[in-house]
Amino acid sequence: MENTTKRTAKVRLIQGRVVSDTMDKTRVILLESRKMHPLIKKPLVKSHRIKIHDAKNESKLGDVVLAVETRPLSRDKRHRLFKILEKAE
Repeated sequence: MENTTKRTAKVRLIQGRVVSDTMDKTRVILLESRKMHPLIKKPLVKSHRIKIHDAKNESKLGDVVLAVETRPLSRDKRHRLFKILEKAE
């Protein structure tokens, strides 16, 4: 008797704005998270920059993109471009 059930991993998507497109097939996106400080009650903005793989060089500076987590593609790249949500003007 064989086990025919398939296991699928949960897809992790992240959304960010392209802040650098100078490298070939690589984009740097900025991730921002906002939350209120518990004591001071002022908004805190934390930002994080990650590199994503863009095989066709489709995204440009200022675009809002959706990236999906993948296997390690290089020393710094762990995400791949999934979709361009909003084009920059």
